Amino acid sequence: PGNKLLEPLRYAQIAAATFVSSKRVVGCIQATMSLFSRCIGKGRNVALILRDIGMLLIEGTQVQMKYYRDFLEKMTGKDTLKEALLKIPGMLDLVIPRTATAASLTCSGYVIVFPEQRKAVPLPPPRQGEK
Repeated sequence: PGNKLLEPLRYAQIAAATFVSSKRVVGCIQATMSLFSRCIGKGRNVALILRDIGMLLIEGTQVQMKYYRDFLEKMTGKDTLKEALLKIPGMLDLVIPRTATAASLTCSGYVIVFPEQRKAVPLPPPRQGEK
């Protein structure tokens, strides 16, 4: 109970939609996930930007999903969202504007953003004993 089957990524569909080869799609996804895994393993703060949905923020052992307001409105309807925001404690903390930056949502202000964005994001200094 509670176990979900994962669906494999459809690399060919991604390649067709992005006009790049399947080989390049596989390479990019594997490289991104490898870097993502290493960052988490080293205790780095990480933000995974989910276009049109929101951000998955990982800070130390804390994992939070923050949603764009317009995404939640599409999913629930504007009136239902307003009710939920008023009635459910902590719900307002899950909603972010599209203009929010990943660094502004973390306690430290330092975060590595996935997928890579063109803006420079400051990295925290290495921890003691780490190079």
